[in-house]
Amino acid sequence: MTNHKTGTREEWVSARLELLEAEKEHTRRGDELARRRQELPWVRIDKEYRFETDEGSASLADLFRGRSQLLVYHFMFGPDYKAGCPSCSAIADGFNGIAVHLANHDVMLTAVSRAQLPKLQAYKQRMGWSFPWASSFRSDFNYDFQAAHTEEQQRSGTIEYNFRPMDVRPSPDTGQPNPIAEIAAGVGTDVATFVRETPGMSAFALENGVVYHTYSAYARGLDALWGMYQWLDRAPRGRNERMDTGSGDLRASFWYRRHDEYAAR
Repeated sequence: MTNHKTGTREEWVSARLELLEAEKEHTRRGDELARRRQELPWVRIDKEYRFETDEGSASLADLFRGRSQLLVYHFMFGPDYKAGCPSCSAIADGFNGIAVHLANHDVMLTAVSRAQLPKLQAYKQRMGWSFPWASSFRSDFNYDFQAAHTEEQQRSGTIEYNFRPMDVRPSPDTGQPNPIAEIAAGVGTDVATFVRETPGMSAFALENGVVYHTYSAYARGLDALWGMYQWLDRAPRGRNERMDTGSGDLRASFWYRRHDEYAAR
């Protein structure tokens, strides 16, 4: 017998109609936020960034591949990682299906990571992905867009992430399981090395040969990019996350894995 509240069909319909009004308001609010994103001022980028891609060395403008808009996912895969972050991998699992649609709507989608290109190519083959993925190994790109932090910044105890200072001093050891340590081990690094990379997304426009930065989002601002989260939020038990690190933005759970690491069911 379930412990959840139960009721009649009539009670369910009444509650569902009340929820529908709230959902409609949420949708209208989402439309308004999308409009406000598009109205943000564009910031001209004069700094020269170089990337390594499957096609060779590329500039930021080259990543547009003939489109006027570029969406970059800042994928956590540092030079010392042996595998990509499982959270970023779960998000990227949805890229193959949507990239072709975006490309035919004048929008290029690409991932960018600091790991060197051969590592990215090997992992991409393992995951069965086909979307573009560029290495910014010798570039300041990830640092400039809050997607990576130096050891010196980390030692200072405070970094800028999600447009505000964030305390990155290690939490006291409570003897409890640490999901960040587990994930760090899963990518082949220690915790300090792992968290020097941070997830995010950035949008750019190309107009008359000039690249402009138009938008970036981090932390839970990326929730909408997780296709599975949008489905889980509509499932009876929701996301059913088992653990939170308590650190605010950098949350982790034990329940998800890379798609080739789940036991066969």
